[in-house]
Amino acid sequence: MASRRKARIVAFQALYAWDASSMPKEELLSFSWLGEDSAASADEELRTFASLIVSGTLEKLEDVDAAIRSHLEHWAFERLKKVDLAILRVAIYSLLYQDDIPPQITMDEAIEIAKEFGSEESYRFINGVLDAVWKERVAGK
Repeated sequence: MASRRKARIVAFQALYAWDASSMPKEELLSFSWLGEDSAASADEELRTFASLIVSGTLEKLEDVDAAIRSHLEHWAFERLKKVDLAILRVAIYSLLYQDDIPPQITMDEAIEIAKEFGSEESYRFINGVLDAVWKERVAGK
């Protein structure tokens, strides 16, 4: 598994932990919650990329959540599963603010993470929201 994929997984896990437990940003970014024996905790490049995603997402959380809200059909934001929400936040931050990462890679990675960590239907739901966000961004340029 590529280092960036692992970093996205760590970022998703950090945002999930933040949302579920209100863990302080400093603790999230220390990655102490990974455990010392985790391969991810020893990989500096992985932690740097994950930190960039987590920090950026939290800084732009209002914009990221607004993008999610505007593309939910017949579903309340508050009813989203925390796993799905964390995956969407990571991916939408990347789509909106990481212009150096091709959007298709961001979407493909989010779908794969959803297949691994989400429910049976998560990846379809996440794909639909991300596709709508990306199409809106392209149309707005």
